[in-house]
Order: sequence, then structure tokens, then C-alpha cells
Amino acid sequence: MADLIITVTINDTDQKCLLSDLLSIDDWVQNAVRGKINNCWKRFQRHWTQKLMDDATFTDPIPSNKEDFCELVMARDDYYTRVERDEIENNNWSEKVQIGNG
Repeated sequence: MADLIITVTINDTDQKCLLSDLLSIDDWVQNAVRGKINNCWKRFQRHWTQKLMDDATFTDPIPSNKEDFCELVMARDDYYTRVERDEIENNNWSEKVQIGNG
């Protein structure tokens, strides 16, 4: 996956409002994204470390670096992205509703 570049458009009025409180809009955005990435990584690592430790069929060492850890987890059959998990949940909910109305 290539590096992702995201552009944010902030109109003049909103820039003025932000600059009344911030030293730099760009720094604030970069730090907000960096903070979200760090929080997501911590949750991901904590969840999957426990899941791997609880999996009796998993006997390999757990990688200590982020890239190898992510590669290991994302290659598993039981790994789903957030979009995939939401689709599964929505399909399960639809099935429950259909069964309830049947």
C-alpha cells in the first residue's frame, strides 16, 4: 500500500477562527492524525497480542516490530478491516431481523 496523502480544505473564515487558538493549522492537523494513528496502533496491538496468545493453534513467535506484527495479523483468516467488520455486523443484523419477521 502506497503512502496516503489527504488534502483538507478549510475556508477563510474557519482558518481565522482556528488561528485565534492555534499557532499552526498544519501542525495541529498533523498532530491530530499522528495521535489517532498511535491510539489505533495501541488498540490493534493489544487486541491482537491477546488474540494470538489465546489461539492454541498459533505457535509462532509474535513479532516485536510494528510492520511485521501488522503483516502477520493482516494475513490471518480472522482479520477484517473496520469496513468488513461493519458489513458482517450489518448482514448479521439483517438476518436476525428477517428471522424475527419470518
